Amino acid sequence: MLAAEAGPALFRDSRLSALWDKVRAGQRLSREDGLLLFETEDLHGLGRMADFAKSRLHGEQVFFVLNRYVNPTNVCVLSCSFCDFARKKGEEGAFENSIEDVLEMIKPGTREAHIVGGHHPDWPFEYYERLIAAIHAARPETQIKAFTAAEIDYLWRRWKIEPREALARLKKAGLHSMPGGGAEIFSPRLQKALHYTGKANADRWLEIHGIAHSLGIKTNATMLYGHIETMAERVEHLLRLRAQQDVSGGFLTFIPLAYQIGNTKLVPRQTPPTDDLRTIAASRLLLDNFPHIEAYWVMIGEETASVALHFGASDVNGTLEDEKIAHMAQAASPPGLAREQVLRMIHDAGKVAVERDALYNVVKVWS
Repeated sequence: MLAAEAGPALFRDSRLSALWDKVRAGQRLSREDGLLLFETEDLHGLGRMADFAKSRLHGEQVFFVLNRYVNPTNVCVLSCSFCDFARKKGEEGAFENSIEDVLEMIKPGTREAHIVGGHHPDWPFEYYERLIAAIHAARPETQIKAFTAAEIDYLWRRWKIEPREALARLKKAGLHSMPGGGAEIFSPRLQKALHYTGKANADRWLEIHGIAHSLGIKTNATMLYGHIETMAERVEHLLRLRAQQDVSGGFLTFIPLAYQIGNTKLVPRQTPPTDDLRTIAASRLLLDNFPHIEAYWVMIGEETASVALHFGASDVNGTLEDEKIAHMAQAASPPGLAREQVLRMIHDAGKVAVERDALYNVVKVWS
């Protein structure tokens, strides 16, 4: 697949030719175009277009970070049908980490701490504020990416602290950026069907990210796919993210999250690698205003993530160390990788590995 070749292309699906003309001209794709991206059987042609779009932004570079995933707790008041991570307070498997426990998890030299957890019924906002301040004081070299929009919304529901105040105080304490979790799929139908109606809905999730952007806090975005959603719902989700980025402009990365069957078993089998590649490629083509699309190796596996670097992905996340959310849902990937393994994943795809920080500042280019 030669992304640099921007000339006319032959597609097995002739309908892609008109989209290719748009992509080459830098024109925005429509809702109907998005549906075609998810319908076409010409996966190679789709990948070629997405690789061209990615290469126009980043050349052959692929980014990664030395990071540590930290979950302060999995105690959660919600009962989302797709989640194997959450537990009720006192339930077997529930855990609650103190601030000292969290500090012990984040070793010196960690570039990014990615912190998310359950919606704990008893922990006040001040716990999270103290947590960020303690990490910032103990590990000043570590950039802190913490708390999804769903968590920020829950702090308002439980403790009546407005998102703008909460985010401003967390930023003052040392917060650098926000992860993109909790978006699931922007669909009222799915919110009801999958029992996450007690979580921030699409409007609220987007509102909170817009507030973060207005405060100078960069954020990520996600979409949970491969369960009972329709292709039209995937496209609608992507278009709403694109519209928010047009307004507030603070999204760094979009991460498609492949649903892990685990014990929830919403569908009989894991979505295939071809769907992972299609979703990554379609995301790159529709989200023309997002700097990066991530191939999240934890959920799609190292081999598929490496192939996805030819389907529009420009980031593979990082080393992670001890990822729990996907692995409590029985993800087959390891809970963490050494830097050398991440480099191999990128180099095996013939790409240039770029070590970054949480905000995509370049640390080192690995030849």
